[in-house]
Parts: sequence; C-alpha cells; structure tokens
Amino acid sequence: QVELVESGGGSVQTGGSLRLSCRVTRIMTSRYCVSWFRQAPGKEREGVASMDSDGGTDYADSVKGRFTITKDNAESILYLQMSRLKPDDTAMYYCAARDDGYHWCLRGNMMDYWGKGTLVSISS
Repeated sequence: QVELVESGGGSVQTGGSLRLSCRVTRIMTSRYCVSWFRQAPGKEREGVASMDSDGGTDYADSVKGRFTITKDNAESILYLQMSRLKPDDTAMYYCAARDDGYHWCLRGNMMDYWGKGTLVSISS
C-alpha cells in the first residue's frame, strides 16, 4: 500500500512563497506518477502539478511559471515550490499517486492513493 504524507502548509501574504512536501512510500512499480491536487471551499478539485517516473512534469495553466514540482528520489519526498502566491491559491493541497501508469496524472479519478492534505491560506 502506497502511503503519502503531506506537510508544509501555512498562511502567507499575497506574493509570498511556500514549499509543500509529500513523503511517498512503497511505490514498487516502474511506471508511476505523483501529483499535487488542491481543492478550495465550494470548488472542484484541481490537478496542480505532476511528475512521472521518467521525470516528466505537467502543470495546470493556473500555476505555470509560479509552481515547480520536484522529487528527491533518495529521500522519496515530492516537493511543490509555490511562489508569487495569490488568494486564489488558497486551498487544501493533496498529494496523490498512481502506480499503474503515468498518463493523465492531473486527473483526480486516475489516481490510486491520496494523502490527507495540508492547508494553504493566502491573505491579500
């Protein structure tokens, strides 16, 4: 069973930065992806950024140029560096993984495992 544990959420002002972390354990397959999703109150869940087992990345248009996804393979930690944050970035952020392929990794219904989330709040 893959386990995902997020950390690093908090409150910052508009224009600030935060780095989220997700410890990923027990991915045993060779083709997988790990992704960040977010859900704001009253809004649908949105795929934010993903990284596949080949190191390929994908981003939602809303965060391109501001967010960067990276992975420390030695420590099995997925990061989401967020900069130039806006109030619209306020949401619960979730780490998710898919271990049966590495396509469509910004689609929540394609992911197999989820963390419990970490809250990000951006004030204006």
